[in-house]
Amino acid sequence: MAETTTPPSNKLERVETSSKKRTLGHVQLRDHETNEIILIPTPSSDPNDPLNWSQPYKHYIAAVICIAMMMCNFLAAGPSIAIVKTTMDFFPGVNPGRTPALFGAAIAQVSYFFTTAALMQGVGNFIWVPIANKYGRRPTYIFSYLIYTISAVWLCFEKSFNGFLAARIIMGFGAGAAETIAPITIADVFFLHERGTVMALYTSFLAVGASLGVIISGLITINHHWRVIYQVASPLIGAVLLLAFFTFPETAYIRDTPSAPTTKPSSPRLTLSTDDVERATPENATAATTTDNSTSSRPSSPATASAKKSYLSTLRVFSTKPLTTEPLHKLVLRPLGLICLPPVLWAALVQSVTIGFLVAISSNIDLAFHNTYGFESWQVGLCFVAAIIGSFIGIPAGGHLADIIADWYTTRNGGVRDPEMRLPTMIPSLVAMPLSLILYGVGIEKGLHWIVPTIGVGLLSFSIVQGTNVCLVYVIDAYRPVAGEITLAVMGFKSLFGFLLSFYTNTWVEQSGYIGAFGTMAGISGAVIFMALPLFLWGKRIRQATWGWRVISYIHWSDDREVGE
Repeated sequence: MAETTTPPSNKLERVETSSKKRTLGHVQLRDHETNEIILIPTPSSDPNDPLNWSQPYKHYIAAVICIAMMMCNFLAAGPSIAIVKTTMDFFPGVNPGRTPALFGAAIAQVSYFFTTAALMQGVGNFIWVPIANKYGRRPTYIFSYLIYTISAVWLCFEKSFNGFLAARIIMGFGAGAAETIAPITIADVFFLHERGTVMALYTSFLAVGASLGVIISGLITINHHWRVIYQVASPLIGAVLLLAFFTFPETAYIRDTPSAPTTKPSSPRLTLSTDDVERATPENATAATTTDNSTSSRPSSPATASAKKSYLSTLRVFSTKPLTTEPLHKLVLRPLGLICLPPVLWAALVQSVTIGFLVAISSNIDLAFHNTYGFESWQVGLCFVAAIIGSFIGIPAGGHLADIIADWYTTRNGGVRDPEMRLPTMIPSLVAMPLSLILYGVGIEKGLHWIVPTIGVGLLSFSIVQGTNVCLVYVIDAYRPVAGEITLAVMGFKSLFGFLLSFYTNTWVEQSGYIGAFGTMAGISGAVIFMALPLFLWGKRIRQATWGWRVISYIHWSDDREVGE
């Protein structure tokens, strides 16, 4: 290979299998002599191991995940563009022109359709994620999307306000599961060095789903009743349910602890079985390394001799046994402890100020563009094309670029990877995020050309995909065995923040003006993203120190959650 490496001076990396100390993302990712990639986690010889699936099949799994992500927010957020028509339908007699006071009170009640659904997308995962960790990803996808599909069909016919609100709340409960368990699935299927790009696709389709839902919903309302939005979305959601049932297998795989360490097989791509990586003195090198390809380099278990499962056997909804012996109540409570860890709290804050401020714009944009530019709902919806463009630009900026930068730091570090090596990639979002909010606020208040706030929406979507992907992959790499609980802690915090913003954005704008409100948001977002710098410099020390906190010790994971990272 053309790449070179700087080996650690007078030290070798070895694997310590005699104890269960946590690596917290500190792993040997490149061989210190050949600079070849080491496969983390170590794949078994079992053909049913998701790490051994073919690359085309892995990419298909990623595609299904992205489609599921897109549809999660398609119906949850899309119909909000028709909130005025929805209000006039549920409250006959109110009109924004003739009865502005009554209309304001009515639209505040209708907004519960969307705010409660968004809240339930986050809160519901306190049930879905423990189920996914205990009983598998496949049953969680299927049952959550079944609830999503049934409630979507219900919404096509429900005429009463209370019934419609109940259906939207249940819909949010079902729709949010895929958003949080998708990162776990990606970590199940892809190696450490592959996750950045796939996770960028995940975050982009999550953002695209909301934008595409708004665009299509706006276009539907030009010549059709707003209920047609639900009639169009329901079969699409049902199609995803069928796709998940017939083509999406269980991705969770129980890995055994290796009995002997291996750091240098002769194959071009290197494997490392690891529970912990620590520095070893030269005299320990002989015991720490091996150069043969013996069977001891792989975990030995009955699973390694298994035959490949038939297609019909992959259709089973539940696995034969639970994935972990940890009790459900511990799986439920763990995210509440994990949010106390500084890296996790920072990732949650990044998610909150990016996605949360998009919620602030979404809850305001219809009124703002109507008052400033005289736009109809469908015209406002088309402005979200900029959001889709920004999201797709954010894919390579938050995925492949982050992988390249992290790999560059890994090579300089003698092949040892630390999660913080991704954090320099936050620089584009540090610029784009505050700028997006300034363009939106100044553009609306000063009555600048409509393209100015629209560019702001595009830059905001870019930051959501780019910045949130980097920070989410960072904390998943650091705490991989509990990736589900980590994602839940981050997404749950984000949902609560977005729920509050959806209520107070318009009041905030009325009191401070667009420049004052969105200028403050710009300052807050810049300060939060800037915290990547101290984490880059001292994040490893912070992770190691905070892992020993007494409050954190109560939510340490069991050995059977280890995945070889």
